[in-house]
Amino acid sequence: MPASKKRATIVDVATAANVSMKTVSRVFNDEPHVRKVLRDKVLKAAEELDYYPNIIARGLVGRRSYLLGLIYENPSPNYVVELQRGALDRLHGEKYRLLVLPVESVAKVSDKIMNILRAAALDGVILTPPASDHPQVLDALTRHNFPFSRVAPTGSLEVGPSRTTDDVEASRKVTAYLLELGHRRIGVIKGDPAHPSSSARLNGFLDALKAAGVSHSPDLVEQGYYTYESGLAAAHKLLDRPDRPTAIFAQNDDMAAAAIMAARDLGLNVPDDVSIAGFDDSAIAQIVWPRITTVHQPVYDMARSATDALIAKLENKTYDNLETHACELIIRQSTAPPASRP
Repeated sequence: MPASKKRATIVDVATAANVSMKTVSRVFNDEPHVRKVLRDKVLKAAEELDYYPNIIARGLVGRRSYLLGLIYENPSPNYVVELQRGALDRLHGEKYRLLVLPVESVAKVSDKIMNILRAAALDGVILTPPASDHPQVLDALTRHNFPFSRVAPTGSLEVGPSRTTDDVEASRKVTAYLLELGHRRIGVIKGDPAHPSSSARLNGFLDALKAAGVSHSPDLVEQGYYTYESGLAAAHKLLDRPDRPTAIFAQNDDMAAAAIMAARDLGLNVPDDVSIAGFDDSAIAQIVWPRITTVHQPVYDMARSATDALIAKLENKTYDNLETHACELIIRQSTAPPASRP
């Protein structure tokens, strides 16, 4: 068995570039006032030696880990992928690295949040729903002066930096569109009650009904948890009844996709027999057939911007404390006028 290749060190790079180790360190710490000719020599030598700095070891010397955490509880894999993609794309080429911290329940770990973050040796953390709205989490981080940024919070937006959308207005849009198509009996599959977005989206739905003079039927609202499985169960309850709704608004795309499957299980055609709309515009909305009418929530953009703001905060640079990202109604094939107006 051949001997493994010895990993290059900072000494090897300094020798190959004919510079001091201090110069190599300054280059990889991206310090200013390093002459371009020296920087180029160091980077060329590092590339030829396949050298890369040990971020953790370097951080320990300066009491920095250059690790940023991303806390999430959201059970939707499509949503989580967009969060990670936005954060990672912003960190590309940076000295910072991302540590993903999934938690089963933010509420259950809220009193231990500082222990979790310190054990991970993080420089800062990106909070996503519902952590981005959890009062105990926000209070702990603020009291301990621990750097953080927030993705998609619905309240206390002055605590930041925060990158958010208007869930109420976005839900008004999709509901108004279903009403314009002629639907009057519209079912709702709610999201996880632990996520403030669930109540915000229901409020937007109710606002649109009220504005159109359409009465609300509480029996047309079923509880989901932002998962495919919960959406399937809720959709079956809504559709397996003689007075079923002519349309369903599911509060995320995973549950909307599940509602399409439930309709098929019951021998119903989408959108001829029932229209289905979702929320998020995640990948699954374009994978299933018919493709799902939904609200495009810029999860990627919010995550990328929240990461950028956190870096700026850590480096004492300026940043906007609050950014509200616009949502857009995306009309696809899962919605149509009802077969007969109610």
